[in-house]
Amino acid sequence: MQSIYQKFRDVDLMDKKKTVTAMKAGEDRAILLGLGMVIASAMMYFVLGITVLRSYADSVWTERSVCIVLNSTIMADMNCSYSCGSDCWRGSKYPCLQVYVSVNTTGRVSRLSHNEESWDANFECFYVPKCQKDTNAMHHIIVNISERLKPHHQVLCYYDPSDQQESALLTRQYGHSPVFHSLFWPSCMLTGGTAIIFMVKLTQYLSIMCEQVIKIER
Repeated sequence: MQSIYQKFRDVDLMDKKKTVTAMKAGEDRAILLGLGMVIASAMMYFVLGITVLRSYADSVWTERSVCIVLNSTIMADMNCSYSCGSDCWRGSKYPCLQVYVSVNTTGRVSRLSHNEESWDANFECFYVPKCQKDTNAMHHIIVNISERLKPHHQVLCYYDPSDQQESALLTRQYGHSPVFHSLFWPSCMLTGGTAIIFMVKLTQYLSIMCEQVIKIER
């Protein structure tokens, strides 16, 4: 009888050891997952810090106002180049649309650009289309934009309150909304990774406390 009891006890101990081993392996994997999420979010924060956040902080177009379109004119064609294969570039042309607006807040007349990217590419033109072989397609894009920006038409624009930059922007490439959305997912990943590590450590702590309570009761 005692021999049978000892066998059942040995089997029970083996089952408990297997369960503990499986739980420890699962906890280790969960901690690794949590650490991986934390490290990945830190890397994403670093990349965003030197791209989106830096561009957002360096932008001088911080104030928003109503702008009245004074003039919208298609000027001379501008040269551009497009890729035609590996180490192959060909030239093309696009029409330059110049738009002048009056900023209501300051009363200043400014040249309007679509966003920071268009201003960097060519601050004299409102919009710089992607260069391509078909010049008619680019001309059609600029004409459509010109028809929407007719004189006396009111638009919301961004301007430099310090008057260091004479141009105004129709949209900000790195405004409040893009910055929020770019930081939202890394923040979720960081929160999730931290929560996983915290829950595993909390489970381990409660398990140790339960074992100590059982030993005391015995």
